Amino acid sequence: MSTTTIRVDRHTHARLIEMSRSSGDSLTETVRQAADALRRVRLGLRVRQQYTQLRSDPGVWADYLAEAEATHVTDGID
Repeated sequence: MSTTTIRVDRHTHARLIEMSRSSGDSLTETVRQAADALRRVRLGLRVRQQYTQLRSDPGVWADYLAEAEATHVTDGID
């Protein structure tokens, strides 16, 4: 695994060190987990924004719900 250096302020570095020590993970793993968590949060915010936009137009929202209802997923879950 290749690595690189990033600059962070002292406060952020101290928080990362604290989280790393409390979890027993390396600092690199802690930063990786933090980046993944931020990516998931931002994805959730985009999805919420898109649903809000869909719901703002009753016709578009009705079309979306009708399409979702008509979609049959064969996942075996009843």
